[in-house]
Amino acid sequence: MGTKASASGPSETSVTQIQYKPKDRGFLNHLEAYLAKRDGVDKLLKISRYATKIILASSVLPETLPVAQRLKSFESSVGLSRKAFRLGKFVQDINALRNSQLDSKQEIFISIVAYGGEGLYYFVEQLIWLAKSGLIDGKHSRSLQKISAWAEFIGYLGSITLKIRDLKQITEDEKCLNAGIEIAISRGIDHQVEEARMKKLREKLLMKKLSIVQDLADGLMALADIRDSKGRLSGPLLLASAGLLSAIISTHKNWVSC
Repeated sequence: MGTKASASGPSETSVTQIQYKPKDRGFLNHLEAYLAKRDGVDKLLKISRYATKIILASSVLPETLPVAQRLKSFESSVGLSRKAFRLGKFVQDINALRNSQLDSKQEIFISIVAYGGEGLYYFVEQLIWLAKSGLIDGKHSRSLQKISAWAEFIGYLGSITLKIRDLKQITEDEKCLNAGIEIAISRGIDHQVEEARMKKLREKLLMKKLSIVQDLADGLMALADIRDSKGRLSGPLLLASAGLLSAIISTHKNWVSC
């Protein structure tokens, strides 16, 4: 699930950071910083898992081939490994909810749905990992997976609602800043600082839109889990493609931020 941080207006500090940020620290140094993050490794595993699912779902390889069986085993193993990377991750949702600046009852409710749903999902995922690892009786796995899927889906509903609200605020900030730039141009006033802020704001707008697309893709997979992959929009190839799209977007966000 993507980050649900609320939107905030551009600041002079962020502009300064843009100006003095090193242009190129080297690919290997960037890769080292990326792999040092839990989410970085997790999303690479997610890419490998759903790329494998696409290969299996597209029937490119006959199921009778040994390599197809190895890919199924690999996909299952990666799925279990990803759950281990979520140990304690629910704490970030607790802190995000505590640190949220909420101005209305509606915002409080939506934030509880978003952060509460995601936090419960991550917490239950720990129990599923313990069940599949053999520490907890496996008979509880199915009920835990249902709880996890519902919590994840509800969390995405809240997350998308918050991000749409943030998207509207960013769009308003962009309009105001653009109006200020036009006035500066008409008066012959230097507007380099405003241009830098506009660039930063547009990058933020793009990332927010990508984050919504990611949540929609993940929400589709959560809905399929609730319905046991039955009904419309539950085809294996569609779900695998949605998973890969989500993984690529998340990898891009994590790469840019580290």
